[in-house]
Amino acid sequence: MKYHLHVFRFFASLLVLLLSSIPATAQSLPENQHILWYESPAESWDHALPVGNGRLGAMVFGDPKNERIQLNEDSLWPGGPDWGNSKGTPEDLAELRKFIETGQFHLADSLIVERFSYKGVARSHQTMGDLFIEYKNDNITDYRRELNLEKAITTTTYKADGHKVSQEIFSSAPNDVLVVRIKTENPEGMDFKLSLSRPKDQGHPTVKVSSPKQNMLKMEGMITQYGGARNSEPVEIDYGVSFETILKAESTPGTVTSGGDTMTFENVQETTLYIVSSTSFYHDDYSRNNEKTLENLDNKDFEKVFLEHTKDHKTYYNRTSIDLGHHELNKLSTTERLQRVKNGKKDRDLVAKLCQFGRYLLISSSRPGTNPANLQGLWNEHIQAPWNADYHLNINLQMNYWPAGPANLSEFQEPLFDFTDRLIERGKILAREQYGMSGTVAHQTTDLWAAPWMQAETAYWGSWIHGGGWLAQHYWEHYRFTQDTTFLKERAYPALKAYAEFYSDWLTEDPRDGSLISTPETSPENRYLAPDGEPAALSRGTAMGHQIITEVFDNTIESANILGKSDEFIQKIKAQRAQLRPGLQIGADGRLLEWDREYEEPEKGHRHISHLYALHPGDDITSQDPKLFEAARKTIEHRLEHGGAGPGWSRAWVINFYARLLDAKAAKEHVNLFMQRSIYPNLLDIHPPFQIDGNFGFTAGIAEMLLQSHEGFLRILPALPEEWKTGSIKGLKARGNIEVNISWKEGKLQELILNSPEDQTIRIKYGEKEIRVELKKNNPVILTGELLNGNK
Repeated sequence: MKYHLHVFRFFASLLVLLLSSIPATAQSLPENQHILWYESPAESWDHALPVGNGRLGAMVFGDPKNERIQLNEDSLWPGGPDWGNSKGTPEDLAELRKFIETGQFHLADSLIVERFSYKGVARSHQTMGDLFIEYKNDNITDYRRELNLEKAITTTTYKADGHKVSQEIFSSAPNDVLVVRIKTENPEGMDFKLSLSRPKDQGHPTVKVSSPKQNMLKMEGMITQYGGARNSEPVEIDYGVSFETILKAESTPGTVTSGGDTMTFENVQETTLYIVSSTSFYHDDYSRNNEKTLENLDNKDFEKVFLEHTKDHKTYYNRTSIDLGHHELNKLSTTERLQRVKNGKKDRDLVAKLCQFGRYLLISSSRPGTNPANLQGLWNEHIQAPWNADYHLNINLQMNYWPAGPANLSEFQEPLFDFTDRLIERGKILAREQYGMSGTVAHQTTDLWAAPWMQAETAYWGSWIHGGGWLAQHYWEHYRFTQDTTFLKERAYPALKAYAEFYSDWLTEDPRDGSLISTPETSPENRYLAPDGEPAALSRGTAMGHQIITEVFDNTIESANILGKSDEFIQKIKAQRAQLRPGLQIGADGRLLEWDREYEEPEKGHRHISHLYALHPGDDITSQDPKLFEAARKTIEHRLEHGGAGPGWSRAWVINFYARLLDAKAAKEHVNLFMQRSIYPNLLDIHPPFQIDGNFGFTAGIAEMLLQSHEGFLRILPALPEEWKTGSIKGLKARGNIEVNISWKEGKLQELILNSPEDQTIRIKYGEKEIRVELKKNNPVILTGELLNGNK
């Protein structure tokens, strides 16, 4: 039945001005709804608070005596773009396939590493260094440290000898500068000394700190150490990204002296530090770029820079707000609240904060024109980071961007596309030279230089070929959320087609039944027990690989249809799609198969649940097929029964799985477990150690629990937990470029507001009810819970 909803047009038109001038944003909530706060300084790096402008970031400890502000820039990597391309050959591939066909799986595992892998050349993102501030403070009282998510600023306040002192730090995107302001109400001012340094590089000839002017420190050098293999010692190389970091101080009144790597302040009441950094990755003349950035700040004081910063940040952050109640708990510190949750207490407001924290982190670590968020986003204190803080393509990089569409931050996915475009170009060389195929390919791990080749120390870790195929989904999903046909034509379709071309050449016919299969295949970082009882990795036609190939073909075909393309290649992959062995097969025990047949597993509780790709982030498993739905459920339960979902990112994936299964109770259980087991006091995700993808996956999971649009219609409150009796979420984005506000009371939908920039007719499901709604361009439609409950 179709509803024109003319009655609601009148009321909607009355709200147009309100909705345009005061969007459905976080502004409707008290300011303390956006604040994480603490009663003591950070005890360690993973307790510090993050700020960032996409490229330039810091972790702030808030120590009133010996402050540490750990600095980062997103392009500080060793090496260069000319470091290697292909290694194996088409003849090697033919030999490898022969071993698999004849059941010599262990020989195949050895051969793929020997012939195809660049072992031990994964390079690590590196810290910029540290700003240390040695305060001469005594008798500290009234201490408070906080991060304001809405204003993107961290503030430390306390009294020293009875006089108030404040330290404010933010990283401005409009002015491309990290700003530190230190103030005291002591009429005699305050004394402190600051220094710049870099770990493990004290006295190293490639990095030096100097004082070119009285109020300035400069740190400059080249990144020359790469991480090496996962368990090997780091290795020095003789080239990498060069950088220059400048700290400029402005103080009133008092005196400032500098020399070497230190600067001393005496009797100052207010000091503002401006930290700029530039690298050879972004600018040929990076030193001149720093000069221009500082020149731009000459006529701006702290208040002006801060105003421009907050206006910019709020533009994105305030698009979406979430209110789950429990506001009275804001009187407790974040540390106390987290401990309450670990003890089994409820804190719905902390769930909302953690959801918004993920959005804050995405805005802070991935802006148009920067590099994409890596395994640690932007924040890394190491020369050799855990897992090199690189780009893992078998879920981690992709999970970083799961919230981009639904959390209304689509443009923050642009760095991912810029990076993947580079990966595609290098992958074309690899596909041609190494495999003798057209199109493009990317394996499991890469770095700043977008190297697509295999970096595998063992066959089960790193020899996977579908990193690029998974990234291709993000191009298609970006189109689905934004409806940007220019993007589809100029970027998405070429990317999809490039990966489809590779898969088209890669597939081989199985002589057993004539179907097309992908070989050699692995299931990310997992193994099965071969017929001899020993673990093996390589096989033919794993579930995840076939699900991704199916998706790439389907999305390429649908993109071509939208763009009016119907050439020989599209006809070819349509035929191959029909011949492709399904990636969704149910085993004797009712679970989905992970490999091409039923194998025993040496690690039944493995952290990856790769064969459920088609449930999430894919969309081939839906409630329309109850058998697959139930098989997916059994698959998750089997993993969890054997200790699965250990790392934070894995737990976040499970939240998304259960949301897609429309299981509110299970989804909420894993929201609780994530908060109890998988976050540090500063709310950053624990792998362990820190890995940021869990934060992004959590935010995406909360969005999936409240709104879904992957099935071709809007599903409202699909997995709303009973505990979240009353609440609202505003500014979510559905596929079709529809902005959605939802409010509910006592577990029932109260109001639904939909707004679209274009005319369109959509379907909406709420529980068992379904209606069709006509949306008119920029004319919000307001639906009540009674309407949805009363019509079908």
